Amino acid sequence: MSNEDITLTAGDAEATVQPGNGGRIGGLRVGGLELLRQGQKFGCFPMVPWCGRIREGMFRDGATVHRMPLNSPPHAIHGTARDGAWRTARTSANEAVITYELVEPWPYPGIVTQVVTLTEDALTLTMSVETYDSSFPAQIGWHPWFNRNLGGADVRLDFRPAWQEERGADHLPTGNRLEPGPGPWDDCFGMPDGVDVTLTWPERLELRVTSPEEWVVVYDEQEAAVCVEPQTGPPNGLNTRPRLVTPLEPLEATTTWAWRRA
Repeated sequence: MSNEDITLTAGDAEATVQPGNGGRIGGLRVGGLELLRQGQKFGCFPMVPWCGRIREGMFRDGATVHRMPLNSPPHAIHGTARDGAWRTARTSANEAVITYELVEPWPYPGIVTQVVTLTEDALTLTMSVETYDSSFPAQIGWHPWFNRNLGGADVRLDFRPAWQEERGADHLPTGNRLEPGPGPWDDCFGMPDGVDVTLTWPERLELRVTSPEEWVVVYDEQEAAVCVEPQTGPPNGLNTRPRLVTPLEPLEATTTWAWRRA
């Protein structure tokens, strides 16, 4: 099937899926309010086969060291799938299934599948990485750019992480865990009971981002948008907390954004 944009609808919610633009969600409108920052690089893109930065673009698999392109020097950032064209496997009025074949510069063959499901009050994203060949370390995550303002007061973030990863001068976790501190953030947090972050646009909308995963990066250093990024491991996790994809065990993750009107 083609990789043209797909429009999903449910009630007064509308989501745009863009297989040809890195498999991202290009827009999410609820009651006429656009929640995601618009633009070719924004919306919400999948982070796969890794999340955040890899130190100096290098990761080790056993005795083998692999090098990824330094697209955020001196590091590699956010995986390769956001830069490729995905293919549409199937669609319905409120669901799309899109796939991406892992290719160079990623050194291992694999298939990524993303399922986007829209209901009247929630958007659910589910992603898996499968291989029928060599096992390899991988991560899954999502990088939404939520608009800071929807026409009233700026958005307010509310979450209760168990810890904050100490961020080094190179923007990577040092391995030390801290008491969560005040923003602004470009930081990774641990939520062992699952990611649970509420965004409130006063007098407009409340959006709850949840995931069974325990890691979330919060980035709110830009004026136009804030990012709440559930993921299967911390930045540089291919080196520090790798999750293994094997022919018998795919890597899977999901996140749900549920909303209610003010």
